[in-house]
Amino acid sequence: VQLQASGGGLVQAGGSLRLSCAASGRSFSSYRMGWFRQAPGKEREFVAAISWSDGRTYYADSVKGRFTISKDNAKGTVYLQMSSLKPEDTAVYYCGAAAYAYGSNWSPYSRRSTYDYWGKGTLVTVSS
Repeated sequence: VQLQASGGGLVQAGGSLRLSCAASGRSFSSYRMGWFRQAPGKEREFVAAISWSDGRTYYADSVKGRFTISKDNAKGTVYLQMSSLKPEDTAVYYCGAAAYAYGSNWSPYSRRSTYDYWGKGTLVTVSS
């Protein structure tokens, strides 16, 4: 199983960036995928999650209205479109895959422990 995150880089405040997470090695059709981020000296925090099967989404309050998570089933890829970026969005962004289905309860997907697989991160730096 491999999750490959890409798309990070340096962007000015107010700008946009799209991250990709390519999943391979097994079928993820029943999984939920999440994006987390970790800023220097801070704990890894939840950003957004999406269901592979029906596309339902869930966001952290800090990114609602600015970030959009989406998927392309044919490509086996999950995206994180980030807009109106702020310096405080600077972090290494990680994607994860969670096998257990909690139904309509999305709160477990904001916890790192819910995820079974993780990819290496991609660095996003937002300059002021």
